[in-house]
Amino acid sequence: MKPFKALVNKIYNQELIDAFLPCFKGLNMCTSGSASSCEECLMIHPKCAWCSKEVFGSSRSVTSRCDLKANLLQNGCGGEIESPASSTRVLHSLPLSTEGSSTMGSDVIQMAPQEVAVDLRPGDQATFRLQVRQVEDYPVDLYYLMDLSLSMKDDLENIRSLGTALAEEMRKLTSNFRLGFGSFVDKNISPFSYTAPRYQTNPCTGYKLFPNCVPSFGFRHLLPLTDKVDSFNEEVRKQRVSRNRDAPEGGFDAVLQAAVCKEKIGWRKDALHLLVLTTDDVPHIALDGKLGGLVQPHDGQCHLSDANEYTASDRMDYPSLALLGEKLAENNINLIFAVTKNHYMLYKNFTALIPGTTVEILHGDSKNIIQLIINAYNSIRSKVELSVWDQPEDLNLFFTATCQDGLSYPNQRKCEGLKIGDTASFDVSVEAWSCPGRHTEHTFTLRPVGFRDSLRVVVTYNCTCGCSTELEADSDRCSGNGTYVCGLCECNPSYLGTRCECQDGESQSVHQNLCREAEGKPLCSGRGECSCNQCSCFESEFGKIYGPFCECDNFSCARNKGVLCSGHGECHCGECKCHAGYIGDNCNCSTDISTCRAKDGQICSDRGHCICGQCQCTEPGAFGETCEKCPTCPDACSTKRDCVECLLLHSGKPDNQTCNHPCKDEVITWVDSIVSDEQEAVLCFYKTPKDCVMMFTYTELPSGKSNLTVLREPECGAAPNAMTILLAVVGSTLLIGLALLAIWKLLVTIHDRREFAKFQSERSRARYEMASNPLYRKPISTHTVDFTFNKFNKSYNGTVD
Repeated sequence: MKPFKALVNKIYNQELIDAFLPCFKGLNMCTSGSASSCEECLMIHPKCAWCSKEVFGSSRSVTSRCDLKANLLQNGCGGEIESPASSTRVLHSLPLSTEGSSTMGSDVIQMAPQEVAVDLRPGDQATFRLQVRQVEDYPVDLYYLMDLSLSMKDDLENIRSLGTALAEEMRKLTSNFRLGFGSFVDKNISPFSYTAPRYQTNPCTGYKLFPNCVPSFGFRHLLPLTDKVDSFNEEVRKQRVSRNRDAPEGGFDAVLQAAVCKEKIGWRKDALHLLVLTTDDVPHIALDGKLGGLVQPHDGQCHLSDANEYTASDRMDYPSLALLGEKLAENNINLIFAVTKNHYMLYKNFTALIPGTTVEILHGDSKNIIQLIINAYNSIRSKVELSVWDQPEDLNLFFTATCQDGLSYPNQRKCEGLKIGDTASFDVSVEAWSCPGRHTEHTFTLRPVGFRDSLRVVVTYNCTCGCSTELEADSDRCSGNGTYVCGLCECNPSYLGTRCECQDGESQSVHQNLCREAEGKPLCSGRGECSCNQCSCFESEFGKIYGPFCECDNFSCARNKGVLCSGHGECHCGECKCHAGYIGDNCNCSTDISTCRAKDGQICSDRGHCICGQCQCTEPGAFGETCEKCPTCPDACSTKRDCVECLLLHSGKPDNQTCNHPCKDEVITWVDSIVSDEQEAVLCFYKTPKDCVMMFTYTELPSGKSNLTVLREPECGAAPNAMTILLAVVGSTLLIGLALLAIWKLLVTIHDRREFAKFQSERSRARYEMASNPLYRKPISTHTVDFTFNKFNKSYNGTVD
């Protein structure tokens, strides 16, 4: 934990500081600071005051002139106390406007006041309030920046009449609407575009799906902002797509030029500036240009030619996100990313890095572009967020927002969910941590993101005391040897003492006894030099030595693990002054018991004690951070069983005091039946010696006692009938056997029927009968012999008569 001074300085509410300081008795930051002048005192803490009264305190003891104001008054310093406070003055404040477009001849005021002066004392906050209003019918300038790479050719067809439809919708929101148009592809250098000679006039050469397109270009400003929507439609109809080489596009080059080329684009002073970027791919960012040999960072300037072409495309790298955010904010431009769904998350991450940007999902053919713009417009107009410009390093700013619900939100400088005409208020507290020097003046600016209006804050520093202007050189109050200022003497060279009454080099023995804390003790406690009845304490590398006799320091206190006062207190004169919530010699013991609270709400599970924020388990066998683990410990049911058994045992005896001890923390409720419908009730039961079941429930009461709900009598079941059990077993066995036989018979029957059906099927498919069996042979065979012979001059062939 940080030291106490840093802790108190972090507390923003002055009332809390007032409450904190008295909590640490013996610790006074003002007196322990050893301030030697009024200005040094004012730097210690804003609650410290300086007494400029000449006669103050006693002659023997040293009374610090730097102390709390109440202590100075108590010590007799009335009417001569220096304690300046921070202050605030409104220098310029015009009233907020109610309408935008109807206000003729005067500026539209959406933020008040416009200039504030604060005079700061270090550590003391000055607070002022500012208001921001989204006025009705505020003019809108919308510049449509379109990706004309080849993948967007379908989108180009769908927006050819965008101007008319968009103007109709926007005029429902504002009567003063202007529209502009620009396009981009990518840098026309390798490897971002096709640079071979045959691609110079037509990068789509050889591309069968789309053989003709225009040469690649970085950014073209095509139409300045105008209220003539027909010009927008006509310009869009002229456009043709181009083709680049890699997937990322050069959209950020185009965004930067559209933001910084204010005259060419035509951004109006009193108008809401919307820049819509439509694309279907990721953008190139800073350092990507090195792939093409572009090592010069973008300078953030306008580089449009007379023909409105971006001329630095082949000379400068792509802009960084930081540069984009800076230029968009400078020109009060709200950037709207209209991107396809697959790239939504990337651009969503960009919105966290570029203030005032929103992202919407664009359909693949851009048909939802009008509704997308309307949604983005409503989103921008429904929120107010403050940005800080040129904040000095020695200033801290704290914001508290009061939004439309009337509630205050500390540490928040943004309001959302506003309606047109609503007013958001912000309390801004300014705090200085140092004094940069006399007559120093700093300025910074507060501006709502996307607004033209701003608040200029002029900061001066109140680090001097009024008494410092009343100097008395060679004053008689200083023995004529010094200058009297603010109740003290600043001695001339070679003179010493509170009144410059001693001269360096003269005998000091007369004054040495005034430098001893007590008789016999060393001069200045051995840690300083006695000079003209005053101790000048030595410097130490370990810390600060102080006190009238150098008896105190801020480093000789108890340590814990090498840390002074465990980091939870301040070392004051050898003693640790612990912060709230810590005790002990070295402030290592926390008084917070929340870390000892178990899940059931009990401290250390009721098995130990909470010591220094940690549980010390006292129950044998208990362990864990909150002693929640204890395998050998009886549970709550077992603990409360003793009470229940005692009550059952002695319930028939009147006026029995036997159960008072086991039941001393219990509230008993007797019931005839247990109904455990309470979620917090725990049901317990156990078996009695008579084989009965005793049931009870318990709940923990806020008083620390338990509410026991106990049955009047244990539940005892009747003895089982042996004959009934025997008949049930025999019957069950017979039923199971019959069921098994039936199942077996069923399976056999099914199997037989399947086999018979199979046989019948094979028989019906047979191709022959028994009479035409191809294996059957007739018993008679006929043979024919072919021969020829001549008998009686007659010829016979094959037969013999």
